[in-house]
Amino acid sequence: MHPQRARLHNELHARPSIYFEDPAHLHHYAFLDEDGIAADILERIAEVAGKTPDIEAAQEILDLGDQTLKWERHTEFFTLTLLVPRPERGEQWPSPPPLLADIVAKHSRALINASLILVEAEATWGGDAEAYGFRDPAGSSLGDGGATVWSDFRLTAAGVNRLLLINRGLNAFRLGRMTRRLLEIETYRMMASLALPVAKQMSLELHDYELELGALSQRNTEDKETSYRPLLAAISALSARLEHSGARSRQRFSATEAYARIVFTRIEELREERLGDRPRLGTFILRRFRPTVHYCAAINQRQQDLAQSVARLNDLLRTRAQVEIEEQNSAILHSLNERTSSQLKIQKAVEGLSIIVISYYLFSLFKLGLQSLDALGMVIEPIVAAAVLAPLGVGIIGLLAWRIQRVKNH
Repeated sequence: MHPQRARLHNELHARPSIYFEDPAHLHHYAFLDEDGIAADILERIAEVAGKTPDIEAAQEILDLGDQTLKWERHTEFFTLTLLVPRPERGEQWPSPPPLLADIVAKHSRALINASLILVEAEATWGGDAEAYGFRDPAGSSLGDGGATVWSDFRLTAAGVNRLLLINRGLNAFRLGRMTRRLLEIETYRMMASLALPVAKQMSLELHDYELELGALSQRNTEDKETSYRPLLAAISALSARLEHSGARSRQRFSATEAYARIVFTRIEELREERLGDRPRLGTFILRRFRPTVHYCAAINQRQQDLAQSVARLNDLLRTRAQVEIEEQNSAILHSLNERTSSQLKIQKAVEGLSIIVISYYLFSLFKLGLQSLDALGMVIEPIVAAAVLAPLGVGIIGLLAWRIQRVKNH
């Protein structure tokens, strides 16, 4: 068997829900998994539960007697869900048990979501959500009428978001799945919203970058300076800052997109129906959550578009510089061609003068030779001398010119 086959196949059974009967409380806490927080929480659970959690696992359900604890490890966060049966005439919204209270107190700075779900039977439901402390709550019928859920999405003094679920016919399996969806909506909504402060900060930075890009574009259009290096250096610096900004935020925006898709899917799975004149739970959440997601996506796209605009301006400037360099090279080549042409003309003139000088000296030598023969008594007629010496002189001069041309060609 392939070593990963069993693990990949068992992904079908990963992250099961806690199955339970009403009435009960579900305490749910999500922590950003930073600085070994997950390992510290698991160590604390081992002390209380008397069992050593499997730290290599992604999740585990522990039986703590009358309570059930489930922990889950995710990519960026770690969750704890504690099921506590509600005793008869128990508190509606109790404080978390000591195990959770200690962990929350120690890692409060890493806490990203705290939710408490009260699950009531329909028989004990009085029909008034405001009797449970809600103010202007949103409510929905879930699962084709199998349950109703209420919440005003206001945090308590302890920072807990409360939800009331009235079971109207869900069995333990469906009840566990339904409460899990509600908890996941809140947890993933908060994780997705982590990008909002980043997006707002980036919006200010991008505004400054856009102004700087506009100024650089104007300089590129109107600048008559002979050197393009200062402008190219400014554009390169802006591109580097944009790349740094994108690298810092790209992972956060990608995570927001993924978390948002999970939230939208979980809301659809609730199969909500309206309860009277109250807004539906999903409608209430999406009324502000969807603009948050769209705003983060718009900032991410704005950053990418700005980076592309800077890259295009950089390419335009480099093209302009390349054209200028080619024009300079063309001028240099033209100058070299003119210089070479002048040198060739001078060389031809020198060669012509050399042949004239050589011809002069050659015929002078012939003249001296004829005068010497005349002194020795050998008189040669001028016509005969010219007929003999002229072809000889022309042949010697032609040979010299041929040799000069051959040496030049080689």
